[in-house]
Amino acid sequence: MKRLFSILAITVMMAFGTANATTIANTSTAVTTVTTTTLTQDDEAPVADVGFHQDLKKRFIEGGPGFMGIVLLCLILGLAIAIERIIFLNLSTTNTKKLTQSVEDALSSGGVDAAKEVCRNTKGPIASIYYQGLDRNDEGIEAVEKAVVAYGGVQMGQLEKNVSWISLFIALAPMLGFMGTVIGMIQAFDKIEAAGDMQPSLVAGGIKVALLTTVFGLVVAIILQIFYNYIIAKIDSIVNDMEDASITLMDLLIRHKK
Repeated sequence: MKRLFSILAITVMMAFGTANATTIANTSTAVTTVTTTTLTQDDEAPVADVGFHQDLKKRFIEGGPGFMGIVLLCLILGLAIAIERIIFLNLSTTNTKKLTQSVEDALSSGGVDAAKEVCRNTKGPIASIYYQGLDRNDEGIEAVEKAVVAYGGVQMGQLEKNVSWISLFIALAPMLGFMGTVIGMIQAFDKIEAAGDMQPSLVAGGIKVALLTTVFGLVVAIILQIFYNYIIAKIDSIVNDMEDASITLMDLLIRHKK
């Protein structure tokens, strides 16, 4: 009996010790794995981040400072004009319904002078068109219509100001990239001709320049095209509001005279 208890005690102690040893080993392995993974991630993350910027800088330099610099200038100028136009168009956007209601209430309560004061205190091309129409109310409806149409054309010109430069940069950037492609291929063939032998190392440099300039030119054109389409859509929206507001102004003045 004593021997049986001794055997059971030894078995339990061995099992408990083995379990503890296994747990400690697993814990140590897990800690080591987590530590190694953390260190690996900490070591790799900055390298990947720095590597991207370094690679982008390297590719830009390899493309040639001449054409790549001009393409970059197209991007900077195009974005500057696009941002200026977007800010201007957003400031030119007016709540047409609210302005029309205010003008109508002013005409009913204070007459044309009160309506002109409302337009004078409101920003945007629609308020300016309203003001020009109200200013010629004494000359008749035909004079008001001519003033609205003429001043509407002026306001449309201000909305479209400098937009053509963005389209120029959209067309210019890929053309410069293609020109860099042609020049790179010419340089590659010049090296082949000078060496008298077609080796991959001789052609690789020129082809790399050709591809890099083309890629950067297309990327610039795509970015500017997105801004250009947004600006054109915004201008069309404001112009439609201007046309609707002009018709509404005619109706208001006709009802006011009756």
